[in-house]
Amino acid sequence: MLAVALVVAPIQLLPVDEASTRPDFFSFRASLQRAIARHDTAALLAVIDPRIRNSFGDDGGIDEFRTKWKAGDPDSEIWEELGAVLALGGSFQDADTFAAPYVFSKWPEKFDSFEHVAVTGANVRVRAQPDVTASAIDTVSFAILPTSRQGSNKEGWTAIQIDKARVGYVSSAYVRSPIDYRAVFRFEDRRWRLVSFVAGD
Repeated sequence: MLAVALVVAPIQLLPVDEASTRPDFFSFRASLQRAIARHDTAALLAVIDPRIRNSFGDDGGIDEFRTKWKAGDPDSEIWEELGAVLALGGSFQDADTFAAPYVFSKWPEKFDSFEHVAVTGANVRVRAQPDVTASAIDTVSFAILPTSRQGSNKEGWTAIQIDKARVGYVSSAYVRSPIDYRAVFRFEDRRWRLVSFVAGD
């Protein structure tokens, strides 16, 4: 039996994936996901917009994308990062623009993006310490939780604030921030392209 319950009931952010509402985008994304699984650099670069936005502080462009992500390197971090983004669905911002993941595209504006995270799984345990053997304080499902600066930093765990005095820990495998990497795709000239892949704010 769980020891205590979260003092404030977390707000849910349920998964959303609108890709299937536009079959051409659904097929495009499935093809891109297969390319990512194969670490197929040529297939990936073929869908990159020449003017892709790579960050908030520079000129962008496909050459910058190649350099930043070490395109051609089978161990490039792009495969994990972009694969994770696409696995978490998303939504259409307008008829020709799709943003992913849903944690970004559907994030409620009233929650500070720097001070909250989303739990992206069902029945995820909140533990008293950042350790799988620690006692469970509660379970949460697809919820927005406030992060904590009081918690003990440990790789693989995210500290969340239960109340003013108490901190809990959630496995980072089930946590995502709306300012983590996100992708924007746009339909132009009769084809879909990746026009933005950025993190931060």
